[in-house]
Amino acid sequence: MTLPAGLKPPRAVLFDWDNTLVNTWPTIVECYHDTFTALGQTPWTALEVRNRAHGSLRDVFPSLFGARAGEAEKIFYETFYRIHLERLEPLPGAASLLARCNELGCYVAVVSNKVGDNLRAELAHLGWQRWISRAVGAKDCERDKPAPDPILRALDGTGIAPDETVWMVGDTPADLKCAHAAGCLPVLVGDLEQLSEALLAHPPRLRARDCHELVALL
Repeated sequence: MTLPAGLKPPRAVLFDWDNTLVNTWPTIVECYHDTFTALGQTPWTALEVRNRAHGSLRDVFPSLFGARAGEAEKIFYETFYRIHLERLEPLPGAASLLARCNELGCYVAVVSNKVGDNLRAELAHLGWQRWISRAVGAKDCERDKPAPDPILRALDGTGIAPDETVWMVGDTPADLKCAHAAGCLPVLVGDLEQLSEALLAHPPRLRARDCHELVALL
């Protein structure tokens, strides 16, 4: 794979975390299952979680649980803290991808809708601080993805302005919308056979099936 003509190599690469660099779907599915069950609602299937769990909890839970959103968040995190580190699994090629970004001199950060403290705990658990300069998560900014705030926080103080030499790499509509809002290059990673309307509303400029294809693009 090669970059399209006229597109410059990135100065900075900002990655989503969950299911972009690490496989956390089993953890997320179990957390949602326990939350819905405890509140007496029919749990989402694993596919429904994959299709619908794209925002931060503070943005998503009020619409799902109304006045019980706070209770739901507490239940969610009871399950999350019990299992998230032991089940944390890097996606194939993720470590090589991060190492390659560093070899090329790119500034590397993570921009996630996982609560910032939890994101940084997982980053430390994997020992990936040697490649990742900054990790910005939910509640670190006034607004979470898809607002541009986390991208702007990730770039703050670097001297790098958000433009098409800053790649925002992710697997969900929130990642692409965030990239468009900030003026960065939106890069979609994952199953390219299923481009939903939500993805097409904020289309990617680049696509890759997995971390290995991203290395080839770099």
